[in-house]
This record gives sequence, structure tokens and C-alpha cells, in this order.
Amino acid sequence: MPSKALAAAALTFNALVWGVSWWPFRELQSHGLHPLWATALIYVLALAGLLLFKPEGWRGWAQFPMLWLLAGAAGLTSVGFNWAVTVGDVVRAVLLFYMMPAWVVLLAWPLLGEKPTRGSLLRLILAMTGVVIVLKTPESPWPLPESLADGLALMGGFCFALTNILLRRLNQSPAESRILAMFGGGALMATAAALLGMQVGLVGMPPAPGAGWLYLALGLSLAFLAGNLALQYGAARLRATTTSVIMLSEVVFASVSSVLLGAGEWSSRTVVGGCLILLASLLSMLNNTSHS
Repeated sequence: MPSKALAAAALTFNALVWGVSWWPFRELQSHGLHPLWATALIYVLALAGLLLFKPEGWRGWAQFPMLWLLAGAAGLTSVGFNWAVTVGDVVRAVLLFYMMPAWVVLLAWPLLGEKPTRGSLLRLILAMTGVVIVLKTPESPWPLPESLADGLALMGGFCFALTNILLRRLNQSPAESRILAMFGGGALMATAAALLGMQVGLVGMPPAPGAGWLYLALGLSLAFLAGNLALQYGAARLRATTTSVIMLSEVVFASVSSVLLGAGEWSSRTVVGGCLILLASLLSMLNNTSHS
């Protein structure tokens, strides 16, 4: 297979892993494992694998203390996304999560000194309009999150935008340190959120170890690691525009799989609002490529 075709296949695999990850999380929940505990366990396993093969990843933390902020942002991204797609409508959750370009416009000015342009403000308006359409139901007077999943998806998308901005700020740090921060942050923030959730009655104790769910958690952890490696392989060999468009296929994988399995719904409001959100995402990616 030619290298570009293999790179595209690698990126598609990464999008597939994240796009259908809602299913194993729901399966783990059916075994009594809350998505926060599932996220913590999966990222702990992935972190152990990273430290086994890349133990030097900690060396960059003293020189780049902002890696701790990256760990927090990446960890909350995982908490928000994984919890949202487990307990809510998957289609809604994924679309609200992809509000990320709008958050980037708002965060890039104070954190990167990038003032909004007319193009970025247009993308912000498109994304916000899409979210209003998705959130505004005939029963609600205002376009506000109507469930825990809606709020988690929006929070996850905000933290994802912050993660991307911090990755740009930390582009001089060692790659293994950034990867370690992202997986370590997932383990740390999910564990902290699970413990806090137990205190307020939102999260139950994890079940006793069982072969059924332990093997599934191990498989999902390996899939996330493989997806991360596939992303790095593919992104290094294809143009940024091509990479960005292929990454958007995650929305397709998530939407189609969830609708077929009864975990999501395509309403006219969701389709129209989702198209505007995805258009804002695509325009943002194309703009970043033209200025790179």
C-alpha cells in the first residue's frame, strides 16, 4: 500500500476508535463500572504502557511546567467526552463537543495573543448558531443544556480547545512529555472526578474485578494507544487539510454507529445545527492550513 494511502488508513483508524468508543464505555457501565472509573482505568493502563516504553517522558516536566496545565485540560477533555457519550444521546454529545473551533476563537486571544479576525468571528457565529439550534427544543424557552450529557460535551469541547492551544504553546517541549501529560492527565482527572462524584452520590464504587469487563477495558486501552500512534503516523505524512477532513469522520462513525444501535437520534434540528457546527470546524481547519 502506498505511504499516503497507509497514512490515510491510519488516520481513519484513529477516527474509528474514538467514534465508536461510546459502545465499550456503555458496555463497561452495564458491568457496573461508571464511565469515570472506566476512563481512569483505561488511562492508567495506557500510562503504564507509555512509561514502560518511554520512561524519559518525565524529563521535560521540570523545564516546561505548563505541561501540568496540559495534563489538566486533556484530562477534563476525556472526562467530558467519555462521560457524555456514555450517558447521553451520542449524536448530540459528539456535535456539541465539536464546538471546539468556537472556543479556540475565544481562548486564542488571551493565551496566544491572536486577535479574532472577520473569518474567525464568522466561524464563531456559525458554530454558536449550530449549538443554539441543537439545544433549543420546543419545550425549552432558552437554548440551554437540557441534560448532564449536554453540559459534559460542551465542557469537553472547551477543554479540547484549550488542549490544542496549550499544545501550540508547548511545541518546543519533548513529544513524549506531551503524550505523557495527555494520558497522565486522563488518569489523574478521571480518578479525581470519580472520587468527587462518589462524595456527592453521582458515582458508585467500581465493581469487583471480573474477566468480562477487565478484558474489555484492556482492549479499549490498547485501542486508544494504537489510535494515538496511528494519528502521529498519519499526520506526519499527509497535508494538514487532508488530516483534518479525515479526523472529522469521527463524527460520522459516532453518529452512524449510535443511530444503528439505538444510542443516538437524527432529528431535523440536530442535523441542521450539526451541519453548521461541522462547517465551522472545517472552515477553521482550512484556515489554519492556509496560514501554516
